Amino acid sequence: MTAVSESVRLEIESSDVGDVALVIVDNPPVNALSWHVRQGLFDGINQAVEGGAKAVVVICDGRTFIAGADISEFGGNVPKAAGLHEVQAAMENAAVPVIAAIHGTALGGGLEVALCAHYRVAVSSAKFGLPEVNLGLLPGAGGTQRLPRLVGVPKALEMMTSGRHIGTAEALAAGLIDDVTEGGLDELRAAAVAFAGRAITENMALARVRDRDEKVLEARGNDQLFADFRTSIGRKTRGFLAPEYNIQCIEAAANLPFDEGLAVEGKLFMELMTGPQSGAQRYAFFAERAANKIPDIAKDTPIIDIQTCGVLGAGTMGGGIAMNFANVGIPVTIVERDQAALDRGLGVVRKNYERSASRGSIPPEAVEQRMALITGSTDKADFAHCDIVIEAVFEDMELKKSIFRELDQICKPGALLASNTSALDVNEIAAVTSRPESVIGMHFFSPANVMKLLENVRGAKSSDTVVATTMAIGKRIGKVPVMVGVCPGFVGNRMLFMRGAEAERMILEGATPAQVDRVLFDFGFPMGPFAMSDLAGLDIGWKEEKSSSSTVREILCENGRRGQKNGRGYYTYDPDTRASTPDPEVEQLIKAFAVGKGIEQREVTDQEVMERLLYPMVNEGAKILDEGIAIRGSDIDVVWVNGYGWPLYRGGPMYWADQVGLAEIVAKISGYSESLGGRHWGLSPLLARLAEEGGALHQFSN
Repeated sequence: MTAVSESVRLEIESSDVGDVALVIVDNPPVNALSWHVRQGLFDGINQAVEGGAKAVVVICDGRTFIAGADISEFGGNVPKAAGLHEVQAAMENAAVPVIAAIHGTALGGGLEVALCAHYRVAVSSAKFGLPEVNLGLLPGAGGTQRLPRLVGVPKALEMMTSGRHIGTAEALAAGLIDDVTEGGLDELRAAAVAFAGRAITENMALARVRDRDEKVLEARGNDQLFADFRTSIGRKTRGFLAPEYNIQCIEAAANLPFDEGLAVEGKLFMELMTGPQSGAQRYAFFAERAANKIPDIAKDTPIIDIQTCGVLGAGTMGGGIAMNFANVGIPVTIVERDQAALDRGLGVVRKNYERSASRGSIPPEAVEQRMALITGSTDKADFAHCDIVIEAVFEDMELKKSIFRELDQICKPGALLASNTSALDVNEIAAVTSRPESVIGMHFFSPANVMKLLENVRGAKSSDTVVATTMAIGKRIGKVPVMVGVCPGFVGNRMLFMRGAEAERMILEGATPAQVDRVLFDFGFPMGPFAMSDLAGLDIGWKEEKSSSSTVREILCENGRRGQKNGRGYYTYDPDTRASTPDPEVEQLIKAFAVGKGIEQREVTDQEVMERLLYPMVNEGAKILDEGIAIRGSDIDVVWVNGYGWPLYRGGPMYWADQVGLAEIVAKISGYSESLGGRHWGLSPLLARLAEEGGALHQFSN
């Protein structure tokens, strides 16, 4: 064994057909392509060939093959070492067969390294992908040119614009890998060495992927193929540059010689790397990691072993929460007030699973497997054995307090008691129990089985163990957990209220619902507040007998406008396509209401709409930070990106505000407060101070 660098060593296995050199990477935790890994690979391959090895196997220790680039090196000062392109050239141009032996994940730069081997062998559990698009980038080390040459253009388009990881069976069928073995790392090493032996004895060709054009030639000149693909992903990727740049690179792979395509890749990669979108997406990546860290919770804090879960309420939210736990194999007891409501709820859960199976999101057999983990009941006493119980009933404080008094009597000592409240005081709920230390908020977002965010709400007496457990279980069920403090609306809804209130004010002043929604849509949100109200239903919480024409929403409901459910809300809706159309009748109703209130109508520009929708959110976010409700500014951004549709390529409201300039925002807030009669938002002292000092909201930490 020879140490080639601090993270790469060279071992030789001798046989009758000649020596097989193993260049072994050991750079925990994920064998990222740090500078010393690149240098070690470059030197190790060259030393192996110069030393007379008849074949070379590139393999990794630990839990995975090279998982990708070392993202901490992006934009930083890195010691001089072999570049990735030099490593790839050493592999491709080696005078002996080079075999990549893959376990765990080969992602991004890791897969780009494997694509430069002459052959690829993998264990059956391995995963493969080029997920750079999720960081606002494209594969910058030849991946856009090599992957289509192995798997074909359609497959490369799908993989690279989605960032999806594929399994070994799919990779083998697509031509990405050449051989599969069962077992672990030891079996992989043996299989790779055996494959190398065959390559030597059979004099197998030194097959460079860059020279294989047959699959890209199938798409050469086929502009319609690319046009159709753009259309198919257009809605999902709206506003993002990286998917389009990935497509352009694959077009180059189809239509240009390899080196010319590589030049296109390099140019577009640098445009993305130095552009604002990738900066925002990389920031968001690290922000999610940072959100997992609670400063006053020690890493060795014991957590509750969650083996069983209880959910109170089988409605849309409760059913979705139950699915999250069943999806990861945790048995769930779901309780409803009567059998009819329970049957309806479980029926919806089954339909959700069946829909996922029909789309191929889960295997067909998973429907029954997961349903078997969910037990329905109409008796809260069945929560007695549960390690965690999550209440998911109406947002009514007295109802929730009544429920928690019952749970306090039913649940076993040490059980975690959580409320799915979206705005209510968790401390008030906890106070009715004899164990407030066991109570916490777990705010799921609808639909709970789909939305990524989990806004955990720490009560004044929530124990360290309960806090640590909610963060851990959030990750376990596939959520992005963020810990926040207690205040009305917590982080997300508190800021959303400010935006909604301003939207309501502006339509009375002369903006139209369509204009307000369009400005937010163009900014990157999936929809604006009025389209969202129509989708949810204007009559949620509205009582006809109590309606007094005191708000625009009440007037719309009184005029029979319920939203999408009956085709008439702020907009009218096509009964077949659900396409929305602005309705002059609604605009007249709003205008008449405003005139009755003595509000003067005027033209409101798109710029004013954007500023008055978003700057109050920024201001409220700064207040939330100043009050210690959020731990750090980046946590607020994680909440808004993952729970409220803030466009990922803009980083989040705190990050975006710093790009706009805090001094600019402070000046605008002050100007609007003066011009609109001083009734506005109340400037955050923290925002004013950071603007004056040149600080940054997204970097602020309590």
